[in-house]
Amino acid sequence: MIYKDIYINYKIDNDFSYKIKEVEDKLSDKFKEIDEISEYNQMKVLSAFKKADLQTTDFTQATGYGYAEYGRDKIESIFADIFRAEDALVRPSIVSGTHALSIVLFALLNAGDKLVAITDDPYDTMQQVIGLVGSKKGNLIERGIRYNKLKLNNNQIDYENIGKVVDSETKLVLIQRSTGYTLRRAFTISEIQKAIEEVRKFNPNAIIFVDNCYGEFTETEEPLEVGADILAGSLIKNLGGGIAITGGYICGKKDLIEYCANHLTAPGIGKDEGLSFGTNRLVSEGLYFAPHVVKEAMKTGLLFSYVFNELGYKVIPNVTDPRSDIVQSIMLRDPEKVKTFCKAIQETCSVDSNLVPEAFPMPGYEDPVIMAAGGFVEGATSELSADGPLRDPYMVYLQGGLNYNHGKLALKVVLDRFKKENFI
Repeated sequence: MIYKDIYINYKIDNDFSYKIKEVEDKLSDKFKEIDEISEYNQMKVLSAFKKADLQTTDFTQATGYGYAEYGRDKIESIFADIFRAEDALVRPSIVSGTHALSIVLFALLNAGDKLVAITDDPYDTMQQVIGLVGSKKGNLIERGIRYNKLKLNNNQIDYENIGKVVDSETKLVLIQRSTGYTLRRAFTISEIQKAIEEVRKFNPNAIIFVDNCYGEFTETEEPLEVGADILAGSLIKNLGGGIAITGGYICGKKDLIEYCANHLTAPGIGKDEGLSFGTNRLVSEGLYFAPHVVKEAMKTGLLFSYVFNELGYKVIPNVTDPRSDIVQSIMLRDPEKVKTFCKAIQETCSVDSNLVPEAFPMPGYEDPVIMAAGGFVEGATSELSADGPLRDPYMVYLQGGLNYNHGKLALKVVLDRFKKENFI
């Protein structure tokens, strides 16, 4: 057996290679669709590089205030081009996707303003930013922001009832594209477009803000192209390509980006200051690889989806569902299965593979979370990872990895461990 030494190293006693090959043959048409999306997005990135005339000198590192950060400014023009935005803010001082989203909300909302989430309550960490849970100091509700939400209807946007929560007093409408820790799939660009069109009927002046985390490059269009005003995300998810070491981005209308920049630094300073700390090359190179990495992650998720669906587990999205993020969730309905799954993923991580993940209370989460993540960049879930809160119905959320072959190895280890525990 060609993989004998590798199987010994990973302690794989049950070989599922034939089964996986059988599934791959059935998924060939789906894989081809993903390849085509990736090819278009790769051309879009390269075109933006050429239009901006990205040069070696753009990777030099400035000091002090950052007035000579020409590469930083060029990267922001590239992001604006790719996302069809008037302007962009791309900085290493944005520490996470949650931070990027928080900047937008705090920059654009004032006391008395009304924020409406039309895709139900947002991701766990954002609930603390708003003040829905946790009572963290300085949250939006504490600062006088009014909040309302529209519940989902059968895990879909309730288009017919958007007018019941969006009115003339609504300042900002929040749409979360990705699944988060929910029981739904990511919303597609066409679904987001329909929601935006409904919002405009009831308040044409409302700022429409899309949480774009995990969704970039999974389709050929992005939310600004279908009517959103501003979007934000992380550079250590899809767009970092496993190379960017930190950072976040915000793209949108020029006046809204100015508000965000003034909040990140100070009014009067805005985008003019702020070092990139030598990350310009890493951000550019990560962006270059991002369409390919997203493709590999989507194929890995699709493979897991098909196999676990055949094993009788509920998977979100299902094999036939449209995909608009890189997250594949599997309903395991048993905390021990979640732990086994995550430990198996950790064993196949490129870094820290000998660590054993345990559930613990993470900052920003109300429930203990178990997280398998051993990558070259801490928290870069475009790399192979799996996590989930230990709460009913005990979902595990798979993301990554950087290449599909790594994903296949991970599936072999997971299936082997599930077989040994009599879970399958």
